[in-house]
Amino acid sequence: MPSGVAFSLATYLLFSCCDAIIKGFGSSLSVFEIAFWTALFSFLPVIFTKPRQEHWHLFWQMRHPWLVNLRGLTGLAGNLCIIYAFVSIPLAEAYSIAFLAPIFVVFLSTSILKEIVTWQRYLFLGASFFGVLLVVQPGFREMELGHLTALGASLFGAATTTILRKVAPVEKRVSLIGIPLGYIVIANGILMLPHFDMPTAEEFAALLAIGLLGGTGNILFIAATRRAPASIIAPAQYSQILWAIIFGAMFFNEFPDPIAYVGLVIVVAGGIMNVMSDETRIRIFSRLSVFGPASAAAEMSPPLGEDAVANREGDPAAPSGDGDAGRPVG
Repeated sequence: MPSGVAFSLATYLLFSCCDAIIKGFGSSLSVFEIAFWTALFSFLPVIFTKPRQEHWHLFWQMRHPWLVNLRGLTGLAGNLCIIYAFVSIPLAEAYSIAFLAPIFVVFLSTSILKEIVTWQRYLFLGASFFGVLLVVQPGFREMELGHLTALGASLFGAATTTILRKVAPVEKRVSLIGIPLGYIVIANGILMLPHFDMPTAEEFAALLAIGLLGGTGNILFIAATRRAPASIIAPAQYSQILWAIIFGAMFFNEFPDPIAYVGLVIVVAGGIMNVMSDETRIRIFSRLSVFGPASAAAEMSPPLGEDAVANREGDPAAPSGDGDAGRPVG
């Protein structure tokens, strides 16, 4: 197994552990207080990830201050939404809805960044959306506020990712990390004051664990992106579905029904195919095609010239590269 894939699998295992611990709080602490402490503690490991030529006290110097601050606001909103979803609905359902983010990323990227998307990617995104419907089954079960906040988390996460694509090449990492964390810590610190409850020693230990695990996960993700292309490590994110099922069953007595299991498989399959490169999909379908590789390649390949444009302008369905879109630890 390539080291980049191993690091990314470890990353999403740590993130899943964070999410399960967050769910364990239930209503004992407010969403604002959970967000405040976890973001504050997650900053500890992140301190050691900055490039040597950058300095934390210069994080406010930016080339696109409006966009970087907008990303901070969307990250704050997505952070609150996903935390509420984790504490109020089953983990597997929260994940399946949050994984709709690539669909919104595609639409935002094509309309705002003018990126090119092939029809095959729309097909796989549609399959993922259908899988989410099978998991949530709207109309056959009661929809809760947690389902809506999970949807909100995917929307805000998509906006965060789209803005990051615009500013990441020219902004310092200390700005890209410091601004979102600052928004989360300051805003939630203010919002939690009216109903502040001092966490117990056990709750403080859990909050510290979330922060340290999440911050370490961010470090591992950076290491993964340095060792393997995004298209190789991106499918590892869908391992969180497996951890959601395991943790949900072990700790929260949550068991998806058979239809939901089918939906989860479709979400994962559609998501993995979506982040694969066109060449990889051609190789896979060429082995399945009854007419041979040439026929499959002709079916899967975009029109002449589209590959060059897509490669030059970027892939809107791929992950952002910083691993923080919608994450509960900033």
